[in-house]
Amino acid sequence: MEREDLGALLAQLMRRVMEAERPILDAQGLSMWGYAVLSRLADQPIQTQQALAKAIGYDKSRLIPLLDTLEQDGLLTRQPDPTDRRAHTIALTPEGTARLKATKSAIHTMEEDLLAPLTASQKQTLFIALSRLKP
Repeated sequence: MEREDLGALLAQLMRRVMEAERPILDAQGLSMWGYAVLSRLADQPIQTQQALAKAIGYDKSRLIPLLDTLEQDGLLTRQPDPTDRRAHTIALTPEGTARLKATKSAIHTMEEDLLAPLTASQKQTLFIALSRLKP
């Protein structure tokens, strides 16, 4: 029997994950891209808007309205970069950190349900393998 293509398997899994994440993100008042921004800022608290767009793979011309929304919701701050007045540094607020933590917790619970058919060892192997394939 021939195995399925990796792309097809990953696409099917991503659709399931995104469908399961949507209500979680909605409940937290976040879009998928808003969640990506908060997650990235938690990894690297201060970076320029251009660097942020590149890091999350988002069109930099569409980033400003997204950041405006997150800032209006009190989840992040933008300040002029002291080394380059044309750029802005971005950081999570305490509310942004709390919202991200609550969202991640709910997503991790959903993932445990999704991965329930796997043994603990299989789950660990999956996450290790996926981590090694990251760019």
